[in-house]
Parts: sequence; structure tokens; C-alpha cells
Amino acid sequence: MNTTSDFLGHPKGLFVCFATEMWERFSYYGMRALLILYLTKHWEFTDATSYLIYGAYTSLVYIMPVFGGMLADQILGSKKAVTYGAILLVFGHLGMTVESSEQIFYLSLALIVSGVGFLKPNISTMVGALYKEGDPRRDSGFTIFYMGINIGAFTATLLCGYLGEQVGWAYGFGAAGIGMLFGLIIFLWGQKYLEGLAEPPSNKYLEKMNGISYEYWAYISGIFMVLVTWFLVQNSQLVGQLLGGFGVVFIGAWLLYALFRCPPEERDRLIVVGILILFSLIFWALFEQAGSSLNILTDRGVDRVIFGWEVPASMFQSLNAGFIFTIAPLFAILWIALAKRNMEPSTPIKFSIGIVFVGLGFLALVYGMKSSEGLQTGIFWIILIYLLHTLGELCLSPVGLSSVTKLSPQRIVGFMMGMWFFASAAGNYVAGLIARATAAESSGELGDVFTLAQKQSFMDVYTDVGLIAIGCGIFLAVITPILKKLMHGAN
Repeated sequence: MNTTSDFLGHPKGLFVCFATEMWERFSYYGMRALLILYLTKHWEFTDATSYLIYGAYTSLVYIMPVFGGMLADQILGSKKAVTYGAILLVFGHLGMTVESSEQIFYLSLALIVSGVGFLKPNISTMVGALYKEGDPRRDSGFTIFYMGINIGAFTATLLCGYLGEQVGWAYGFGAAGIGMLFGLIIFLWGQKYLEGLAEPPSNKYLEKMNGISYEYWAYISGIFMVLVTWFLVQNSQLVGQLLGGFGVVFIGAWLLYALFRCPPEERDRLIVVGILILFSLIFWALFEQAGSSLNILTDRGVDRVIFGWEVPASMFQSLNAGFIFTIAPLFAILWIALAKRNMEPSTPIKFSIGIVFVGLGFLALVYGMKSSEGLQTGIFWIILIYLLHTLGELCLSPVGLSSVTKLSPQRIVGFMMGMWFFASAAGNYVAGLIARATAAESSGELGDVFTLAQKQSFMDVYTDVGLIAIGCGIFLAVITPILKKLMHGAN
């Protein structure tokens, strides 16, 4: 171990990646906290239209890393890809400060989506490359890295949310852009600490095609990604059609490979992976109401006054990251303690618990809405739903990626990881459709006025999805003995 390049027992490059990702997540979650409110209040779109735009945007955020990761793997390398992504993000977030042009707004969303596509997958790859195979510090290194994500999300929703709603939209979005600029500066400054591990995979980036180097073709591809995204966020229904088409292709390829190219044990494990991915889609479709319908409900239908100050609705999205700070260590201790007693739940059971928690969150909120006098619901119930949803996330999210890598054959683990992120993209789009169902017919026509019809729409939809989630969680628990048998001990 080369201690001269270490800081606090880890490679210095880890803390460069930590700071870059922290500011990137600061910019992303700061903008996300304001987006649905900006769509309905500034652009005065109806709730239904706003939810579809939001759903298309968040789903594309999960799709584009597939292409950004491919370009980095084949041509650019992680360092160049992250730098390019950060530049696109800076322009995108600062473009959100222009409140006078709808087309600039859509272009800014496209720049952010494409920037995340280049930065998000490759910064994580960089962290992994800092540790040699078998290095016992790897897991704690990723824990430190993911703490940066939550610090960024927690502080952004508080600061950007406050500035955007209390001072002006441009100030909130501008703060997000400045945060990403900090991240870019830190990354450029700290490249010397990456130990040459994020360079292009070969000299192919120097080769030319039609007089233009492959490196510049990769950058041009990034601009093409921006233009495609610019078109899609304005035609959000096409995103759903594309997801449906790709979903059929992915599922078909998965089934054909599992049935005809795998020996029995691998086939069984692949079937389990596919089932878990399907249930993850259900989870994210419900969990991701936080930035859309739950944000609107908090803004219009919740008594947010604390000690005489009406807390901006967007700031409540910091609760998820805040609960992760405080609860995640307890979960880690719990799983270790249960494992020592051979009582740790299997992966499918953890998934089922996570889905049940997200359902309980919605039902608890509905109970609070019904028991509250008048149209306004007490603040306690919003805090409670975020708590229950975070408990669900901690049961499902950390084990999800791990289960894909453990159960998938090594030769197609990349494809299965793509299916996992595709399910997240699809889940975010379905989240937009669910949010749209909460919009009463008059939504958007009465501005910020919260009506009894709107409240009833929220209660009806949240009751339905809560019961469906609990039913799905129980069903998954019931079939777990079958899934454990199919896993052949890889739990």
C-alpha cells in the first residue's frame, strides 16, 4: 500500500471523486426539488402536463448513462467523460436561470440529462479503479463516496429550495449551477490524484474518421444526445413508447438467453434477477412520487408552518437524505447482528420489506389526510411518509445492485446492470403517470388553490398504490422460498 498517496487511509483520488459527486448531486437534487413547482407556478402548465414532463425528464436521466458509459469505455476514458459531463451540467443548470424562454428551459433540461449521462456512471467507475482487487478498503471507500451523494442531496434541497421559492427561481437554479461549477473546478484541480487510472482505454481516441478524431466524435455524440433529449422532453409521450419498445427487447433478450444459452443453475439465477428487477420497477414508481405529486401535495395541501414560519415545500425533500444519514448506520449494524445469528433476511425478503414500507407510507399519509380537519394536512404525516419510504429504500436499494452482480453470469453482467437501470428509468416514467392520476380535472386551472376534489384525488390514488404495494410485497415474500431455491445458495 502506497501510504504517501493516502489521506485518512484512502487514496486521495477518492476525496476528489467525493467532492465532485457531492456537488453534482447538489446541483441535480437542488434543481429537482424545484422542478415540478417551477412547471406549475412559473410556466403555469397543468398538473397533468407537468407530471408527464417531470416523468420523462427523470426517466431520461437513467437512460443516458448507458450511452455515456459506453463512450467512456470505448473512447474517452472516465476522466474526459466526467469533465465533459460536468461542463454540460454547468451550462444546463445556469440555463435554468433564464426564465423568459420555454425553449431555453427545455434545452437546459436536455443539457442536464446528457451531462448526468457522461458524469454519473464514470465517476463511480473511477472510485472502483482506485482500489486494487481484494483491497479491504473498497467497501468503506464506496461508503464515503455515497455519503457525498447524501450530503449534496440534503444541503441542496434546503438551500436551493429556499432560494427558489422564497427569493426567486433564478436564484435557486443559479445556486445549483454554481455548485456544479465548484464540482468541475475541484475535479480539474484534483486530476493529479487519480493516479492515471481514468485515462482513455487505448489510443483509439486519437485515431481519425473523416478527418475528425474519435475523441471529438464522442463529444459530437454528446451534442446529439442533447438534441435528442431536447426533442423528447417536449414530446414526453414518446418517452413512454420508447421505454415500452426497449422493454420488450430487453425482456425478450433476457428470456431467450436464460432459456437457450445458460445451463440450468445460471438460468434459474437469471430468472430470479429478472423478477427482482421487475419488483424494483414497482418500488421506484412509487418512491419517486417525492419530487412530483408529493411535492405538489406538500405545497398546496399541508400546513407547513413551524414556529410561525411557513417552510417552503421543496425543502421537505431533504428529509430522505437526512433520514439516510441517521438510519443507514443502524441498518448496517442490524444486518450484521442478524447475520451472526443466521437470521439475516434473504435478498427477496429485503425487497418485499422495502416495497411494504413504501406502501405503508402512502396509507399512513392517507390516514393523516382523512383525520385532519379541513383541507390542510398536518406536517407530521409528511415527515412520516418520508421516514417510511426511507426505511423501504434502505431495505431494497443497497442490495439491488449487489444482487444483480452476484446472480448474473459474468459474461452478461453488464447487460443485466443495464436492465436494472432501465427498470429505474421505466419506474420514473410510471411515477409520472401515477402522479398524473392524482391531478383532479380542475388541477392547474385554479393555480395554487387546493380544492376538496384535489384532496380526494390524492387520497384515492395513494390508497390504491399503497394497497397494491403491500400486496406486491406480500406476494414476493410468499414466493421467496421458490426464489431462494432458484438462487442455488447465491444469497
